[in-house]
Amino acid sequence: MTTDVFLTRTAAFLPFAPVSNEDIEEVLGRIAGKASRARRLILRSNGIRSRHYAIDRATGQLAMTNAQLTAAAIRALGDDIGPVDCLATGTSLPDQLMPNHAVMVHGELGWPRLEVVACAGICLAGTTALKHAWLSVRSGDAQRAVATGSELASAVMRGASFEAELEHKLDALEARPELAFEKDFLRWMLSDGAGAVLLERAPRGPLSLRVEWIDLSSAAHELPVCMYAGADKNAKGGLDGWARTSPADWHRDSTFAVKQDVRLLNDNIVRATLGEPLEAIVRKRGLKSADIDWFLPHLSSNYFVEPVSRCLDAMGFAIPRERWFSNLSSKGNTGSASPYIMLDELFRSGRIQPGHKLLMFVPESGRFSSGFIHMEAV
Repeated sequence: MTTDVFLTRTAAFLPFAPVSNEDIEEVLGRIAGKASRARRLILRSNGIRSRHYAIDRATGQLAMTNAQLTAAAIRALGDDIGPVDCLATGTSLPDQLMPNHAVMVHGELGWPRLEVVACAGICLAGTTALKHAWLSVRSGDAQRAVATGSELASAVMRGASFEAELEHKLDALEARPELAFEKDFLRWMLSDGAGAVLLERAPRGPLSLRVEWIDLSSAAHELPVCMYAGADKNAKGGLDGWARTSPADWHRDSTFAVKQDVRLLNDNIVRATLGEPLEAIVRKRGLKSADIDWFLPHLSSNYFVEPVSRCLDAMGFAIPRERWFSNLSSKGNTGSASPYIMLDELFRSGRIQPGHKLLMFVPESGRFSSGFIHMEAV
C-alpha cells in the first residue's frame, strides 16, 4: 500500500554575497598569478552573471564545510516542520571520504535519532536523495522526510590547488594549452550552495506539490566517463582512481580537481540524458507537453538552451519558453543543489497555481545519467 507524497516546503542557502564575473578570479585566486585565458570565453558562453562561494575573501580560505552548508539549508525550512523520520542527502564532493555526508549533516543539526542516507554522484545526487526520501514517505516507512542537494565546488577550484601541476607541466601546457582546458573550464562553471525540501503525507500551507513520480536512468552501458574527480584517465580511456596512484602524483596531476571531456559532453549530453530517456517516459506514462505548466531544466550553461529546445521540438514535445524556469544566470551552476535552488525560487515566487504541473529535468555528465521529476500543485 502506498500513499500520496507532498512537497510542502523548500529552502536554499547560498553563502556570502554574490560574486560577479569581474570578481570571480580574485575570489577563486589565479593560478601562479596568471589570468586565465579561457575565463572570458567560458563566462560569455555559459550566461552566468553571478554565483556564490563559501570562501572568506579576506583569507582566501573556505569558511564553511559542505555539511554546514547543507544544515543551513535544512534549517531554512523552518523550526516548525515537526519530527523528521528520514534525512537523505546528495552531493558530488563531501568533506571527507568517510563517514558519509548524511551523518555529518545529522551531526551539524543535532536532531534526535533518525534514518540518514547519503547518495553519491554528481548533478543527479540530489535527485537520487529526493527519490529515496519520496519512496520512504510513499511506502509508509516515514511520515516526514527531508531531502537535500549541496555542493562545495570551490574546495577544489581555488587557484592554489593547480599550482603544483602547472609547475610540473609548464612546457607541455605552453605548447598545448588545451591540456589545461578541461580543468580551467569548470572553474568558471561551478559554484557553492545547498537546497532542501520537506516531504509529507498531507499538504501544508498555501502551496504544496504532490510528487507524482521520479524516474532515473543511466547510459553508462554505452558511453565512457565524461566528468570525474579523484581520478585520471589512462591510455585505454578508463579511469585510474586516486587509490591506484601515489600521493606524490595527486598534487602534480591535480588528481582531485573536477575534470570534464567537453567534446564528449557536447556530442552526447542532449541525446543520452534528454531525448532517449524522455521518449521512454512519454511511452511509459503518457506524458504530454501540453500538460506541462512549468519546465525546470537543470542547465550547466546557457549554451545548452537551444540544443535542449531543438531536442524537445524534434520529438514532438515542444514546451514554449515562457513555461521554462531557470535561475542559472543569477545563482550559478551548483550541481546537485541546482534543482533544489531553482525549485525554491519558483515555489516562493507566487507564480505556481493550484493544478499546475511541473516537470524537472536533471542531467548528469559523469557517465550520462538523468532524472525527471513530475509534480502537481495542490
